[in-house]
Amino acid sequence: MYIEAVIIVIYTIALLLIFMYALAQLNLLFNYLSAKKNDSDPKFDLSNTNDVPHVTIQLPVYNEMYVMERLLDNIAKIDYPKNKLEIQVLDDSTDETVSSTKAHIDALKTSGLDIKHITRTIRTGFKAGALKEGLEVAKGEFIAIFDSDFLPQKDWLKSTVPYFKDKNIGVVQTRWGHINRNYSVLTRIQAFALDAHFTLEQVGRNSKGHFINFNGTAGIWRKTCIIDAGNWEGDTLTEDLDLSYRAQLKNWKFKYLEDVETPAELPIVISAARSQQFRWNKGGAENFKKMLWRVLKSDNISAKTKVHGLLHLLNSTMFLSILVVAILSIPMLYIKNEYDHLRPYFYVMSFFVISTVIFFICYWIMYRKIYGGGIKNFMGYIGMFFVFFSIAMGFSLHNSIAVLEGHLGKKSEFIRTPKFNISKYKDNLKNNKYIKKTISAHVIIEGLLMSYFGFGMYSAFVVGDQGGDFGLFPFHLMLFVGFGYVFFKSLASKV
Repeated sequence: MYIEAVIIVIYTIALLLIFMYALAQLNLLFNYLSAKKNDSDPKFDLSNTNDVPHVTIQLPVYNEMYVMERLLDNIAKIDYPKNKLEIQVLDDSTDETVSSTKAHIDALKTSGLDIKHITRTIRTGFKAGALKEGLEVAKGEFIAIFDSDFLPQKDWLKSTVPYFKDKNIGVVQTRWGHINRNYSVLTRIQAFALDAHFTLEQVGRNSKGHFINFNGTAGIWRKTCIIDAGNWEGDTLTEDLDLSYRAQLKNWKFKYLEDVETPAELPIVISAARSQQFRWNKGGAENFKKMLWRVLKSDNISAKTKVHGLLHLLNSTMFLSILVVAILSIPMLYIKNEYDHLRPYFYVMSFFVISTVIFFICYWIMYRKIYGGGIKNFMGYIGMFFVFFSIAMGFSLHNSIAVLEGHLGKKSEFIRTPKFNISKYKDNLKNNKYIKKTISAHVIIEGLLMSYFGFGMYSAFVVGDQGGDFGLFPFHLMLFVGFGYVFFKSLASKV
């Protein structure tokens, strides 16, 4: 009974952590629904030449063969006075794109654009290091940052810069759009997750003065805010989240603009999604470790903001709780049917189904805002919710390993997410030189977990004396589908 007791305790703790996270999401939903748009914010009048500040656009890039031309041509169209605009291409590339990028930049200079090609031979600090070096020579009072797969609209600066009239604002962040949202199941679930973050979470936190994060791209910083917060640091894989918290701990305000959409391309192969997910989740854990005591000890923020901040930093750790609950759910099924005196415990535990209900409601509000209401869209949402949660759980092993490495302090390189420019290079996808072709041991374990949860579904038919126990069958079915999808897509992408 000792082993069973340990399983029950660990299982219960993991369920409680998931429930706490669900309650936080519910609170963010209430914040989101009650948020009011503030059109009374002081703004620069950009029609007045004396009000137009100098802006530097930074483009941190690394081996971006397929998207560099598109990126540079798009940025060159930004509508802003040329005498007040500087563009820095922070090029850490190690392949032939260095020369082709330089040639393209030289051509753009002939139009009168102030654009510079800044290269480094040693990638110290990776993206954070490139941004920091560029900042040292940046002319701009404000620093806009775009990753290589982002395509801001021509009026992007005119939609964001005016908010810096308020001298307390350190960052203006915009919402990500997805130019290839409907390309595949993989892109749809990524868009689904990101839409929840950029509606429910960013608005829900920002509207009540809780900490939000600059998302690494599609945002603009006040240069003095970056310097005051301690400048870019490369000791975590999510330098954007790190600097965001350091800035807000120094009382800088962040402004989130849900109505300003910045289109970008989602990863279209699972290896690219894996590398991105690993970096985000490991970086989140690293920042929890780095920021925990700074947040708790701060005298500048409320207790509620501290709670939301810590849960925000623990976002990625939820994958570990989900993996624990998933793996232990099958032993729990047998324990439930072996020990009759534990029945009351399982009746109480069924209460935690409400966590799923909360997530279902929160994501529906987000989905309805984007696609509209009605029975047809609601039925589509039910299917999308099932697919999203199944595949998200299928990523739980991969993401849990990232989280554990982050909490344990294991260092790793900043692995860029391969970009594709699918509209131009769709027919040549298999020859993309940046796609990782090796299969990690994690993929094999994911295949074993798929079989394990298949056994869980089988167990529903054979446990107990009353012809089976199907309470966990839907959960095991979702896990079987999720791990199966991740396993087979990972194998197929290596062919």
